[in-house]
This record gives sequence, C-alpha cells and structure tokens, in this order.
Amino acid sequence: MTMKDAHFSRGSVIQAVGWAVSTLERLALVVAPLALRIALALPFFRSGLTRWDGFLSLSPSAAYLFEEEFKLHLFGGAYDIPMPLLTAHITATAEIVLPILLVLGLGTRFAALGLLVMTGVIQLVVPDGWANFHLPWAAMALGLIALGPGPLSLDHVLRRLCHASAPGSERRRP
Repeated sequence: MTMKDAHFSRGSVIQAVGWAVSTLERLALVVAPLALRIALALPFFRSGLTRWDGFLSLSPSAAYLFEEEFKLHLFGGAYDIPMPLLTAHITATAEIVLPILLVLGLGTRFAALGLLVMTGVIQLVVPDGWANFHLPWAAMALGLIALGPGPLSLDHVLRRLCHASAPGSERRRP
C-alpha cells in the first residue's frame, strides 16, 4: 500500500464517519423531540386519570390527598396546600391537558414549561422523589423547551402554514 492509498483510505473513513454522524443527527432531531414529548406526557397523564371520577368530577381520593396528605416542604417545615380543592382541580386538569398538548406537539414549549413548574411543586411535596422521577421529568421538560417540538408536531405544521400564507411569502419561493 502506497502512501497515497493510505491517505485515500483514511480520508474515505473520515468522510464515511462524518456522513454517518450527520445522518444520525438529522434522524435524532426528528425522533428525539417526539420521544421526549411522549416520555414526559405519560406519567403526568396517567396521574391525571386517577384524579377524576367521570367528566369534571374530582375523585374523593384526589380531594383527600390535597386536603389531608399532601404538604409543601419548605424551610424545614411541612405546610398545607393552599386552597386544596381548587389546587386539586387545577392540577388534575393540567395533568390531562398538558400531556395531550405535548403528544400532539401543540404549544409544546408552554406545555413543557407547565409540566416543569408542576415538577418543581411536586418536588416540594415529595422531596425524596428527586433522583428517580423529578430530575428526569425536569430534564425532559427543559430539553423540549430548548429543542422545541420537532418536525413531527402540530406546532411545526402550523408554523409552516403561517409562513406559507404570510404576505410576501410568494416572492421567497424559488
């Protein structure tokens, strides 16, 4: 093997690796946001389903938890949840609506922000859950806020439709 052949071979390997990395990156940018949206939505949606006894009827167990069991752990003390029934209704609604928005990819960054805030409050109620639950949920929410919904989302479709119908968009087309 000559020096020229060795250089060509090394260059081909580098080029092939570069192509593989680029392809992997493009594929991940399509699939990762959808996977993050579903993974973050599932635990919240499942929790939300347990809070209702029919349409807009809060379950007695959910009311009991918010009134009697759940406490905010702040500054070394445990404090009652403020307005427990209202908080239970808001929480139960958010645990259904925000995951649905996430899976659809509609208002993705705002839905992820809502679940990030909920994760922070849950951390105050269940401080021992940080490593196993709250940290992964917070990481997924932050990832979605940073990356956005991805191309497999209603946000993406709506953005494309809005740009296509914007004044002057005809001039930008090749």
